[in-house]
Amino acid sequence: MIELTEEQRQQLIGTDAPRILDPGTGKTYVLVPTEVYERLKDLLEDEPRVTGEMVDRLMEEEDRDDPTLAVYQQQYGRKS
Repeated sequence: MIELTEEQRQQLIGTDAPRILDPGTGKTYVLVPTEVYERLKDLLEDEPRVTGEMVDRLMEEEDRDDPTLAVYQQQYGRKS
């Protein structure tokens, strides 16, 4: 674990998500509290399931009142 100096800690005060630059690689990192990271991590791990559910819900809402869809379903409905 990297410990902040007092000067670095002071710079973080009042900053929601400070960006940290690694001068060796040029990569930028975002520093967030552990509690925020844990919530984000859980959200990202669930993303495929959540995204699938959202897509299903949106498609259902879009299709609900589409008169053309009923015609397509009759003509090209699923074959068993």
